[in-house]
Amino acid sequence: MIKKIREGQPRRGIYLLPNLFTTAALFSGFYAIVAAMDHRFEAAAMAIFIAMLLDGIDGRVARLTNTQSDFGAEYDSLADMVSFGIAPALVMYEWTLLSLGKLGWLAAFIYTAGAALRLARFNTQVATADKNYFQGLPSPSAAAIIAGMVWLGESHLPADRLVSGVSLILTVWAGVLMVSNFRYYSFKGINWKGKVPFVFMLLMVLILVLVSSNPPLMLFSGFLIYSVSGIAMTLVQMRKRRAERRAQRNNAEP
Repeated sequence: MIKKIREGQPRRGIYLLPNLFTTAALFSGFYAIVAAMDHRFEAAAMAIFIAMLLDGIDGRVARLTNTQSDFGAEYDSLADMVSFGIAPALVMYEWTLLSLGKLGWLAAFIYTAGAALRLARFNTQVATADKNYFQGLPSPSAAAIIAGMVWLGESHLPADRLVSGVSLILTVWAGVLMVSNFRYYSFKGINWKGKVPFVFMLLMVLILVLVSSNPPLMLFSGFLIYSVSGIAMTLVQMRKRRAERRAQRNNAEP
């Protein structure tokens, strides 16, 4: 027997618009896996980048339309695991890690486990973490490194043993950085609604031109530099803190 909804009681349901974008991102990750199984690696890499774009939209849509929900947050996390955890690892494995035998699938698993741990840590710290920084490399950026390498390899590099070795190192590199304590700038502090200097718009145009001139090379290079930036930023901050403590000790001495 179906119970009638009491008068005044809110109906249970989910918000349609943000979850449509999350579903589209999930579909892109799934499509990347299917494309890799068919050896259409360039399409697989593009699908992961499309998933990144959609993943960046769904949260902003939810905030702009005031349709945030616990369901949406959990659904987004599960979609991220598929699109940025499982899909990049399987695409890279099918592309070149398969030729390395046990080392290849172990590297792919390290990446997948790193993405799962990264997402779990993010979900448990989302209420207390500094909004301006990420702890560990974000999983979409790690996925961009993997997808960028595959796309770059399909467009510019021959499939040989050297490429397989570099791919293995990059896969492990991205997986380990996701669970590291290095701090990465989140860009969440930028006020996209406010006014910006005219030079800022010229810089955005320049970036678009550079990316469009050679998408696989520019995207791969950009996200690889971003992965190194967190290490550099953390080391600089540690050095500053040590210098401050040393100065305090020197001032405290008679």
